[in-house]
Amino acid sequence: MLELRVLRLLLVFLVIARVEQGLSVPTQAPMEISPTPAKSRRKLQGRFLHITDMHPDPHYRVDSSEKKACHRGKPKEGKRPAGFYGLPFSDCDAPFSLTNYTLDFLDREWADEIDFVIWTGDSARHDNDRRRPRTTAEIYELNRALARKMERVFVRRGIPVVPSIGRQPRKPYTHHSTCLLGPGPNSITAEFTSIWRAFVPFPSYQVFQRGGYFSVEVIPDSVAVISLNTMYFYDSNTAVGGCARTEPQDPGNLELDWLEVQLQMFRDRGMQVWLSGHIPPSSRNFYSECYVRYLELSLRYQDTILGHVYGHMNMDHFFLLDAEQLGNRTTRSDDAPFVPALDEPASVLKHNKKELYRLLLQEFSDLPRAQNLNHDNYAVVNVAPSVVPTYLPSFRIFAYNTTGEAYLPGQLGNASLDESQPGRPSRSLKALSGALCADAEHAESWRCHLEEEWHSNPESPSRMNRLWTPLGYAQYTLRKMDEADESHPPKFKLEYLTFPVTSLHPPPKADGADGNATEGEDNNGAVDAAVSVEAHSGANKFWYPIPRRHLPRTLRNTTLTRSKKFAPYGLEDLTIPSWTALAQRLGRSKAKRLRQKFKQYMYMGGAGEA
Repeated sequence: MLELRVLRLLLVFLVIARVEQGLSVPTQAPMEISPTPAKSRRKLQGRFLHITDMHPDPHYRVDSSEKKACHRGKPKEGKRPAGFYGLPFSDCDAPFSLTNYTLDFLDREWADEIDFVIWTGDSARHDNDRRRPRTTAEIYELNRALARKMERVFVRRGIPVVPSIGRQPRKPYTHHSTCLLGPGPNSITAEFTSIWRAFVPFPSYQVFQRGGYFSVEVIPDSVAVISLNTMYFYDSNTAVGGCARTEPQDPGNLELDWLEVQLQMFRDRGMQVWLSGHIPPSSRNFYSECYVRYLELSLRYQDTILGHVYGHMNMDHFFLLDAEQLGNRTTRSDDAPFVPALDEPASVLKHNKKELYRLLLQEFSDLPRAQNLNHDNYAVVNVAPSVVPTYLPSFRIFAYNTTGEAYLPGQLGNASLDESQPGRPSRSLKALSGALCADAEHAESWRCHLEEEWHSNPESPSRMNRLWTPLGYAQYTLRKMDEADESHPPKFKLEYLTFPVTSLHPPPKADGADGNATEGEDNNGAVDAAVSVEAHSGANKFWYPIPRRHLPRTLRNTTLTRSKKFAPYGLEDLTIPSWTALAQRLGRSKAKRLRQKFKQYMYMGGAGEA
């Protein structure tokens, strides 16, 4: 039996070593030696890439059956066989032909157009085939192969890549959603320190080996990305204590302590931060006390955090972290709509996906009216779809503002908002919890002991368009995969973007073009963002948030003012007010067309979405 396992493992290594176009680089250099020559600082492009959940599978076989994890067998009559680039809308993982094709496309078409990469896991196949159980060694080798490819595509150009640790191996012979990652240092964090030696800054090695989290100044002295190890917050990880306040050495508490120090340090330096990780931060995923602490830090440092980007779910959506909900209720309601555990197999997610859609609409419909909504109470989490074709392979390009005056926070968000200001209400989680803390059940919970004032300011980059504010994103998907083969590859095409169409080109006055575009007009009544983008460009030269060559032909038309197909949201920017306004629009039962688009993007038009 031991010999069989060794032979199987050797076969995996051989397959990985021989994959198309080689997902490998020469033997690793020692950790203390940089494998990539130092690069001079590149000119900022004002864009970054978010890519997630590639799940390469060395056992994938073309023409095999989905029922056999696309590893063997022939599909029944009428069922689709595994394609050369993967099987869309299926439970199968990604062949190396797909991961290679995606990264080679980004190398060729996008690498020179971006400033950094946020890569939010998972980088190994699912453990969904009993005849081919996934081993820890295989997980490491697959992660190493993808890391080498990311180095060649991005790091050699001087583009920082910030990866996140995804799900770790389950305990053998237990329920599939049980995962284990205990306190570090351990063999997992040690191995990833080696695998990600090109991504984790050398000064962060000690912290990374302890917990698998780190930060990178992707724009030195200006913007940082914090990569969180969400396994320490994940309620399916039974090897941790769930951030209980009575366990200060719990790895989740240690990580959140570290996060607090990082956010304060970056704030003191006048920097802005993106938070990233694999498993999205919600009460349905995190241990309750971990969720409380994450939400509290998100709101306390709202003037420092530009946004929250995550993966894992494969479904494109956004949701709000809402302080009022946390202050008014402690746990999930028994009568709340069912939401499948996010670690369930793709088939389970697909069978219950309409429930997540309905839950999000319910949460959006519960928002206060615009005039009563306090933006201090919210943070926005963006969950990107995956490369693995649970739906359609995708990646996302964010654009952000690189011009204007830097935001310099005062003691409480701005020097004009000093805590000594008479009549200023207390803004802390404990104050929001109020009478709840008199209840013995909650008296020792985190929410009743987090008394620090929140730093929120309507003039911060997360609340208004200024230097480093995210302006929008464009999402690209791989279409017509069933018709593709080695000689006829599929093509990545724009699925949608969040910008108003009028922001994609210079205003008519700027280029002197004739046409019928009306300044200030855009889709769904959103404010014209052309002025904002023109300010971004600085001088007379217009800066295109999405390069024209990456737009479909219809959107290259400078006279076009709206597009229901590609730009139904028409968001002026990606600030908290813009996202909450979109959530309010989606919460209206009369917004049927907008809801239909939201649902279409969430499931990429997959069958059975209703």
